[in-house]
Amino acid sequence: MAKNLIIVESPTKTKTLSKFLGKDYAIAATKGHIIDLPPKKLGVDPENDFAVDYEVIDGKKAVIKALKAAAAKAETIYLAPDPDREGEAIAWHVASQLKKTKATIKRATFNEITKTAVVRALEEAGELDIKRYNAQQARRVLDRIVGYKVSPFLWKTVCRGLSAGRVQSVALRLICEREAAIRGFKPKEYWSITADLGQTRKGNFAAVLAKIDGKKTNLGDEKSTTEIVELLSPDADKGESATFAVAEVKKQKKTKNPPPPYITSTLQQDSARRLRYSPKKTMVLAQQLYEGIELGNKGSVGLITYMRTDSVRVADEATKAAREHIEAAYGKQYRPDKPRIFKSKGRTQDAHEAIRPTYFEHGPQQIKGYLSRDQYRLYKLIWERFLASQMSAAALVRTSVTIVGKNEKYAKGRSFDFKAGDEQVTFDGFLKVYEDLPEENGDGEKQKKLPALKKGDSLNCYALNPEQHFTKAPARFSEAMLVRELEANGIGRPSTYAQTIAVIIARNYVKLDQRRLTPTQLGETVNRILIENFPDLFNVEFTAEMEEELDRIALGEDDWKTVMADFYEPFKGVLKEVMGRAAEIKASTQEKSDKKCDKCGKPMIVKWSRTGQFLACSGYPECRNTMPLNGNGEIEETGETCEKCGAAMVLRTGRFGPFLACSGYPKCKNTRAVSTGVKCPEEGCKGVLVQRMSKKKKVFYSCSRYPECTYATWDKPVKKKCPACDHPFMVEKNTKAKGEHLLCPSCKHVIAEEEPDKVPA
Repeated sequence: MAKNLIIVESPTKTKTLSKFLGKDYAIAATKGHIIDLPPKKLGVDPENDFAVDYEVIDGKKAVIKALKAAAAKAETIYLAPDPDREGEAIAWHVASQLKKTKATIKRATFNEITKTAVVRALEEAGELDIKRYNAQQARRVLDRIVGYKVSPFLWKTVCRGLSAGRVQSVALRLICEREAAIRGFKPKEYWSITADLGQTRKGNFAAVLAKIDGKKTNLGDEKSTTEIVELLSPDADKGESATFAVAEVKKQKKTKNPPPPYITSTLQQDSARRLRYSPKKTMVLAQQLYEGIELGNKGSVGLITYMRTDSVRVADEATKAAREHIEAAYGKQYRPDKPRIFKSKGRTQDAHEAIRPTYFEHGPQQIKGYLSRDQYRLYKLIWERFLASQMSAAALVRTSVTIVGKNEKYAKGRSFDFKAGDEQVTFDGFLKVYEDLPEENGDGEKQKKLPALKKGDSLNCYALNPEQHFTKAPARFSEAMLVRELEANGIGRPSTYAQTIAVIIARNYVKLDQRRLTPTQLGETVNRILIENFPDLFNVEFTAEMEEELDRIALGEDDWKTVMADFYEPFKGVLKEVMGRAAEIKASTQEKSDKKCDKCGKPMIVKWSRTGQFLACSGYPECRNTMPLNGNGEIEETGETCEKCGAAMVLRTGRFGPFLACSGYPKCKNTRAVSTGVKCPEEGCKGVLVQRMSKKKKVFYSCSRYPECTYATWDKPVKKKCPACDHPFMVEKNTKAKGEHLLCPSCKHVIAEEEPDKVPA
């Protein structure tokens, strides 16, 4: 009989642990939380010293019964849920259910699931941490109060079924404010002049006009730009032209140090940029890698350290192993003389290490056959980033050249400075394993290598190319950019980013379009109502301050109930005041329309539902007639008729996106998917491709004859024939390299979307 019982969260983790722990250890799993606040009521009494009413989660009674039975046979119980505040809460709740056991209860935390780390953790197991538990309890209570008190306010003022959240509403605010900045942006015109220079055409290079008469170039219109181009261009009649000569050549040696290993936020950002994984998907995959993957006869192996962390700290033994691997795999020159030590920015919990591989004998290529494609790609990314963090710096030479253009006949005494440059890697260092990508909004173009130049060299000018530009509005947030913004502002914790973004998308407050987060009409309305009525609560600074308060509770510097009381008293007053104005606020969200009810003749008014705006009869509840609206507040006619009753079909929006519905509803409840007008490409199929939405709220296109025909594509089909191979349709694409364009799914021919007239129908 096992003397020791280890209780973890995940059944997967039990397989990994049982592989290297002997018969003296029994291992059980809680399968997540076993106790929580009740799902259908507040569960917190703010007026009674924040008394909390926890209850057993539905379906977990059998789990608790099994844990009690296992605990009755053990002499020592090790509570080993995940090593974060949420894991601490699970440990406390398990302990509360095992309080009658005679066994000694200890808290053990595993940053990595390896034999060395687990044995050490069991040897060092100690008491449950009341401070960390209170910090997590404070977060849970705070979020519950905000969610359960403010959400009903949205029900009364906008529509039922909406939700507000302490962090999610601030994330929504950031997205809405970015959208407002984009709408209010006024582009400013400016021009550039690029010279095509060289001693020979084969050795030509591009140089950009940087200074005019020693002052920074500021070309604001075509006229002033054309004048300079004419001054510096060849005189076609007289064969005269300006002269161009190298005035200065600067070469500077630079070193580029590797980035630190991943923390949660940087893993989510890099995974989005490099692999196009959402934060939620990244965390699911990382959890699998942490808990353990079956590696054939090796059994279940935990491949990475704990993935919820904001610390870049690395254990000495891991650093040593990495350095040995680097020297063996790449050579001594790729291993720096001293180990690299990184410091975390700001105030971190620092409870566990950065995200890194646990075993260097399990390289990505060696175990690729045991991993899914997504698991392999993420594991490879983590592996390469950690190795790179301990490798030598890359060595570069940056060359900067100044070329002076003059025209002594037509512009005597004036000078025009052109700049060109390149950056060449002389030693790749960490770049050998970890590719250095440009920033997400960078152009990502590689510089052409300059020819050998020296001061005084005379150059030929083969062309002067003026180009018009306009300043650009700020970019909409991608999921990775929003994670970075939340982190920079101290909003939420590493474990909350993925869920925060997933919630605002699921609530239809935000849609993900071309990998960018755009607020919906509903999202902007909810944001406006919350900001106008709770300006201090859903505020970036306030939310960041609350995170600091929670950190202080975890360190024992603050009492959690005092922090809750300081928050709740002013909040209660604001809530009472705005609830008193609920009818007035609701009226501000509704609009009169010029439509008359076709049932009773009364005016129709614009109201909100969870899926958007609609028209409702002002005679409600006597008349319950409604009509759908499009995004512009108009009834969207489709020109199609209902095959069941002959009435017009109109566009509606439901929980799974837009669909066609009979205008004769509720007498006729016929619906069908929105057609793209593109015939299904499957041979012999008479269906058309229609728009659908997956359970994860992602739009895709499939055959209208499903399930008889299972053809489907993620890319939006466009009814345009490919000019290269005559494929009957093309698809819309948007990439960093090519921007918006059309792509043939058959021959991969590309057409820029800004030239639709050139695409044959």
